[in-house]
Amino acid sequence: MNNISKTKFLLLAVFMLFLPSCSDDFIDRPPEDSFNTVDFYQTVEQVNSGTNHLYSRPWFNFISNVAWCIGELSSGNGRTWDPRNADFVNFAITGEHGTLTQSWESLYAVIAQANSVINTMPQFVNPDISQDVVNNAIGEARFIRATAYFYLVRIFGPIPLIADNNEYVLQPIVPRNPEEDVYEFIKRDLQYAIDNCYEKTRGGNYDLNAKVSSGSAKAMMAKIHLYEQNYEMAFQLSQEVINSGEFKLFGGDAEDGDPNGSYYDLFLTANDNNPESIFALQWSTSGQYSEGNAIQSLFAQAGITGFADGYSAIGPSLDLQDAYEDTEQDVRYYATIMAPGSYYPDLNGGYTVSETVDHQGTNVGIKKYVIGNAETNGGGAQQSYPNNTYILRYGELLLINAEAAVMGGGSTLLGAESLNKVRRRAGLDNIANPTIEDVFQERRIELAFEFEFWYDIVRRGPAFAINYLSNTERGTFNDDTTPPTVDSEMYTPNMDDLLFPYPTNEVQNNPALQEPPVPYDFGD
Repeated sequence: MNNISKTKFLLLAVFMLFLPSCSDDFIDRPPEDSFNTVDFYQTVEQVNSGTNHLYSRPWFNFISNVAWCIGELSSGNGRTWDPRNADFVNFAITGEHGTLTQSWESLYAVIAQANSVINTMPQFVNPDISQDVVNNAIGEARFIRATAYFYLVRIFGPIPLIADNNEYVLQPIVPRNPEEDVYEFIKRDLQYAIDNCYEKTRGGNYDLNAKVSSGSAKAMMAKIHLYEQNYEMAFQLSQEVINSGEFKLFGGDAEDGDPNGSYYDLFLTANDNNPESIFALQWSTSGQYSEGNAIQSLFAQAGITGFADGYSAIGPSLDLQDAYEDTEQDVRYYATIMAPGSYYPDLNGGYTVSETVDHQGTNVGIKKYVIGNAETNGGGAQQSYPNNTYILRYGELLLINAEAAVMGGGSTLLGAESLNKVRRRAGLDNIANPTIEDVFQERRIELAFEFEFWYDIVRRGPAFAINYLSNTERGTFNDDTTPPTVDSEMYTPNMDDLLFPYPTNEVQNNPALQEPPVPYDFGD
């Protein structure tokens, strides 16, 4: 979105935060005294803006502080010495860990905000407003609620399902529900979004692409089926999205590609909501804390942002660096990892990486989501930048299609072509008969530092995950030798480490988290 539109989007989002919101306690009833909902939802614009807040602020703590710790540090894509987060590297996380607690609080905040829209809008909307407009907004909220639950179930396993926070005001003890029920709940939300959100054709006006569509929901549903190992449905739905033409690969030579883009261009602020974006969080140019994207603050090295942040809190692991097929040919390396001496002409008007760059003992830095100072990146301020955060994009959907095909869910020829579209954009040769290992490798490189790799490892099963994680190099370079040698670090998780513990304070507040899961009442 351009700066004016992003600011307007955010202002509406902030305004909506004065509607029912949530506290840190995930079962709290949202307060209703700061804004009279009877006076809202009276125009089409108000209904359409009623979901704006769901794309930003409630997600802030999870995205800024937790998503990369789980997705990259725990998986072995990244490493750190930072004592706050080093326990994600060596599988020493307990329920007392403050960073982990933020994932629970933030994601349940998203759910509470979504529940407020879902349960309040139908009561107070102006009856003269078309039902299609209302259903689209509720579909957006249900899509976003489903996405938050998808993160929670992958992180914690069985969790409480809450469809209406008001129901638990006087009953703070909430049972957890089985994982299969959580996935069923997610699928019902997504099916509603498929049936009720607007269909879109995504073109050059990126501002119109900011919100999710029916096609976005179908793409997310394909991912859910992949996790459930329903490969036929994952292939069918992903193929339907591909055939729809709604989304395009940003760059590459495929018919469903946008020749004006490239893999590198995906992560420039100017290209927020490009045709590859299926669902992205929308951050603002306001510069206010929690209204902007803070990832650059953690990823960038000092001096890049123009402010006092740039903490180099994570470095690309030696294992990830070795995983690239060809660091010269694969354009994703340059777009993801800052190698010594690399030059970035768009970054701050031209930026050359120091020959001594060394994020967390890795002798390189991170480029992905590092966009530079406010003057050249579209605005923002310290720990608050305007670039979107991808949750799902078309490049991943192609790999979902490829994986589903490889696993027997559909045409291997179509699946191979989906994989090879991604590879060709990256500058790599086709693979004629891809295997599951080829798709797994491609997902690792394509989505590096987009916070997905941990979940990709774990969903392949405990035996694979423990073996893979045990053999992942998490060490550092020893620059006291010439050439540098490796001070190796490897850690072996156990079965319990493949899910994270419930935050201790949540268990204390809700002892039912220690009880066996209870089937969810869907009311069918």
